[in-house]
Amino acid sequence: MSIDKNNSRREFIKKMGAASLSAAAVSIPTASFLSSCSNISSIDTSTADTVILLWMAGGMAHTETFDPKEYTPYSKGVESKRVLSTFPKVPTAVDDLYFSEGLEGIGSVMDKGAIIRSYRAADLGHILHTRHQYHWHTCYEPPQSVQAPHIGAWIAKELGPVNNVIPPFISIGQRFTVGEAEELKAFHSAGFLGSEYGPFLIPDPSSGLESVRPPQGMTLKRFEARNELYKELTKKSATLERGSDYQKESLMRSMEQSYTLLNSPESKVFDLKLEPKESYDKYDTGRFGLGCLMAKRLAMNGARFVSVSSEYEPFLGWDTHENGHIRLVKMKEMIDGPIAQLVKDLDETGHLDRTLIILASEFSRDAIMEGRPGENVKGQVFQPDLIEDEKFYGMHRHFTDGGSILMWGGGVKKGLVYGKTADERPCSSIEKPVVIDQVHQSIYHALGMHPETNYTIEGRPFYTTPDGHGKPVLDLFA
Repeated sequence: MSIDKNNSRREFIKKMGAASLSAAAVSIPTASFLSSCSNISSIDTSTADTVILLWMAGGMAHTETFDPKEYTPYSKGVESKRVLSTFPKVPTAVDDLYFSEGLEGIGSVMDKGAIIRSYRAADLGHILHTRHQYHWHTCYEPPQSVQAPHIGAWIAKELGPVNNVIPPFISIGQRFTVGEAEELKAFHSAGFLGSEYGPFLIPDPSSGLESVRPPQGMTLKRFEARNELYKELTKKSATLERGSDYQKESLMRSMEQSYTLLNSPESKVFDLKLEPKESYDKYDTGRFGLGCLMAKRLAMNGARFVSVSSEYEPFLGWDTHENGHIRLVKMKEMIDGPIAQLVKDLDETGHLDRTLIILASEFSRDAIMEGRPGENVKGQVFQPDLIEDEKFYGMHRHFTDGGSILMWGGGVKKGLVYGKTADERPCSSIEKPVVIDQVHQSIYHALGMHPETNYTIEGRPFYTTPDGHGKPVLDLFA
């Protein structure tokens, strides 16, 4: 038996009038009850304790960022098919490794990390950002008969918190008041694992402390009274009558964890105003940059999994349906300094050794090709054969046959370049292709999680990767 529905969850929260500081993070998983655990323990070969995912939401073009090809400067009337990269190459800290202009900061710390240049996104039919983001974050193709847990939820469930007060799974930077909000919520969930393992949501890191305080204008005494009432109503709610005792108890535990954080000294880690000004200014390129700063503070204070998103909102950010070149100039300014500083700060304090940082996106982009060679996919963006307007200069079409993933720390080899894409269009992965179940299992490998971890849901095992077939890319690790 499975519980659907997102509507039930929203109506429940609305009717209960929850004032809990964790209301945004609490969810009633839309999956069947957790009937049994595989009881497979972690393995003791871990190289990382903490994961930071830097999410380039919207489709980051590999040829414009970390895998540049031949540079074609803009000129009116240039042929679209000639345009492979709209930025020149720049050297990095690794010999013979070049990035795209504007990413010099990240390039300067590549001697501390590795790059996968052969990521292939899945064929999911019509290419949609939230479908591919769901697949990347859960390792499962939507739709599913049960709600698949986010990778951060698996890690929170299997390894628990590093610091018992800091939420084990924290998601920074993604609002749910923008386009495709319900689709985004679908993978920001612990699913059948239970609410206590779901993400603690911080949409705006500059207001992070507000996430661990009662709502503005509410006294602590009133908050405590409403929190107690909310717990009682949760126990009695008819809305949850189809839910298992496990899910109800998990929801209650998530509320208790949030209440503990509220009253703890550790809550100060969310207050970026306590960061020295010199450090704060290095990260302050906007919400993403400050999200990297918060991720640093959390990693140093016992977070287990932290996601920092550039935020997905249709036609904004990396979702470059037009003005691709101009937009990427600004996106690089937003991410380059903060990411480089995050790596440097964690390295200088000794935290990078046990912190695995990952930079990724749902798929790449190309100027003229949609999907991948030989795949019949509906084109979604008009691109003229001749570029007469600069708004068409850039990568505007979704491309799933090649992409880049960057990794630092957590046992990853330093200065490694893994895989290759073709230098000519189509710029597909041609050596050592990597798919999403390999990415997930590589992360679990670094954390020492057993590759056969699974739970029985509706009478069948549900693994961390589909059918448990994911294999780590061991060549990534020292």
